[in-house]
Amino acid sequence: MAQTRSDSPPLFEILERPDFSIEAKARAEGLWPVAGLDEAGRGPLAGPVVAAAVILDPDNIPDGLDDSKRLDRQEREILFTQIIARAQAVAFASVSAEGIDRINILRASLEAMRRSLCALPVRPRLALADGRDVPPGLPCEGRALVKGDQRSQSIAAASIVAKVMRDRMMSCCTERNERYGFNLHAGYATARHRAAIEMHGPIARLHRLTFSPFRIEEEEVVLI
Repeated sequence: MAQTRSDSPPLFEILERPDFSIEAKARAEGLWPVAGLDEAGRGPLAGPVVAAAVILDPDNIPDGLDDSKRLDRQEREILFTQIIARAQAVAFASVSAEGIDRINILRASLEAMRRSLCALPVRPRLALADGRDVPPGLPCEGRALVKGDQRSQSIAAASIVAKVMRDRMMSCCTERNERYGFNLHAGYATARHRAAIEMHGPIARLHRLTFSPFRIEEEEVVLI
C-alpha cells in the first residue's frame, strides 16, 4: 500500500542559516576576494533604496550573521559594528526616491548594488548578489543567489549593513518631517505612515510617486 503524505505541519521549523561554503569554493577556484551584495528598501513608500557590498575576512567572520529580516534592531546594530571592524572591505550606496521613480525599483536596486561594489577599496574577483538578477556593469564576475542572504554569510553581512544604513538615513528624515514618523517605520506603508500621507500629502523628493497610493491616473498629486 502506498504511503500517503501527511498534511500535518512539521513539528519544528528548520531555518536555513548562511555559511561561508560558496565563498570558500570560489576561493579554492582562484576567485578571491568575494564580495556579497544586498539591498534594503525595495518596498517602502518613501526614501532611497540602499545597497551594501562586503568582503569578509575568512579568518574573522562575526558570529550570528543572518538575513537582516530575521534579526531585530539590536542584533543588527551589534553585527553592523562587528562587520565594520572585522571585514576586509565594506561599502554602501543608494538611489534616491526620484531615481527610483525615474528608472523603476528593480533597476534602482541593481544600480545601488553596482555602485556599492565599485565603491569598495578592494577590487573583488567575484560578486554574489542576492536575488535573481546580477547587477549590470559590474567590474568583476557576478552570480545571483536566490535567498542569498540565507545562504551566504557575505550576502547576509551586506544585508545587515544596507538595512542599518537605510534605517539611520530614514531616522534623519524625522528631524525635518516629524509628522510622518520615519524613525518608527522607515518609510514602509504602516497605518501611521498612510494616515500621515492622507493628512499632509507626500513630500517632494522623499516619497516615491510611482508607488501606490500616489500613482493616481488623471489626478495631480500635490507635493509639500
